Amino acid sequence: MIMNTRIPSKIKNICPQFLVADITLSMEFYTKNLGFETSFMYEDFYCGITKDGCSIHLKSAEPVLEERENRRNNEHADIILSVEKIDDLYDDIKNRSVEIIQPLRDMPYGREFYICDPDGYVLAFLEQ
Repeated sequence: MIMNTRIPSKIKNICPQFLVADITLSMEFYTKNLGFETSFMYEDFYCGITKDGCSIHLKSAEPVLEERENRRNNEHADIILSVEKIDDLYDDIKNRSVEIIQPLRDMPYGREFYICDPDGYVLAFLEQ
């Protein structure tokens, strides 16, 4: 009898990749408005941004406008960020140049609000 001695791998992090029209503008949005830091830059078209051990990758390419509009109009989040102190975060974001598409609200699963980045990606912030 042959036994499977394979060691299972472990997922350490998940990094969504957003296609962005202007990588410099997107990096500025995430670093100045949301407190991310640039963790790496590859040539002039790809980078990683990180906050609290979580990463998003940005790649220069044209996002599909119809998809961006559909996700925004129907509150389809591209990414959900689980946070602490959501009231403080919401108050801070309200004072920045950030488009809030769903104000802070109470839901059965927690408190949440949604914003859009410059390319129309919908970011949901959730405190459970």
